[in-house]
Amino acid sequence: MAEEGGKNNIREIVQAVVQEFVRAEQSKAEPGYKTELLEERRRRETLEQRVNELVTETERARAKAEEAERSASIRAELQKLGVAKVELAYKAVKDEIQRGEDGRLMAQDGVDMKDYLTRFVGENPELLPARLAGGSGASAGQRSSGGQAAIDIDKIKPGMSAEELDRVRQEIARVASQTLRGM
Repeated sequence: MAEEGGKNNIREIVQAVVQEFVRAEQSKAEPGYKTELLEERRRRETLEQRVNELVTETERARAKAEEAERSASIRAELQKLGVAKVELAYKAVKDEIQRGEDGRLMAQDGVDMKDYLTRFVGENPELLPARLAGGSGASAGQRSSGGQAAIDIDKIKPGMSAEELDRVRQEIARVASQTLRGM
């Protein structure tokens, strides 16, 4: 029994020594593990920060693309409506038109963009091209001589004198010129 007690005692001593050795090895290795863990944490945080930056950059790029598409759609619709001063009209309506929940472009009052722009152009005809070429300061068009009468189409016939034929040609040129200018 004394032998068994001695063996148990030796076993306990060996186990204690082995445990102490393992603890000593762990304490030696712990600073290395802690350093590795800190480095991994820094790398992970750096990567997370970069991912967040890329997400933010992507959102900004999407917002810019959305704004460019919205702007192009508004300008295109204004051109379709015949607006001569597209940039001026665009500046006037750009803040009123936004993308709706369903993705369509709409005015702030819920009206479809095309209907809103049609109404806007109707209310602001000064944005459309001028209907008459004349206006303040415009030169007067050609007028027929005071003493000459208008040309009668029925009087144009073969064998007319050269003077009458020349007068008819001048009158036709005058009428054609006025028609082309929109008068």
